[in-house]
Amino acid sequence: MNFQRGRGREEPEINLIPMIDVLLVILIFLMITTTYSKFSGLEINLPTADAPQPKEQPAEINVVVTAAGDVIVNKMPLGSRDVEAIATALKRLSDNTKEPVLIINADAKTTHQSVIDVMQAAQQVGLNHISFATQQTQR
Repeated sequence: MNFQRGRGREEPEINLIPMIDVLLVILIFLMITTTYSKFSGLEINLPTADAPQPKEQPAEINVVVTAAGDVIVNKMPLGSRDVEAIATALKRLSDNTKEPVLIINADAKTTHQSVIDVMQAAQQVGLNHISFATQQTQR
């Protein structure tokens, strides 16, 4: 039974105005609390190098000093341990090359004087670039 005669049924509708208000409040809240960070950086121009690469490796003269004090120059044993004999062998090998590097391979048990003799001979000949060969200890 319908006691309300003249009134028809009203269609239910969704009121969007409160929902829009809530969304605007959320949007304003997010805009205020969000931090905008600007990343600052420096633009730099790195220098460039146009230096030519070395064409060849420097010549090496290998001198081995054994535990007994014997001197071997470029795999050729010298008959004498004298500074003059070592200087003569180094002079002969260094005449053909420009600024050779002298590499001294001395045994750990050789005397200190034997290594000093080789360095003295190198000084007499005029070899300024001297390097000592070492090996890493095994652990």
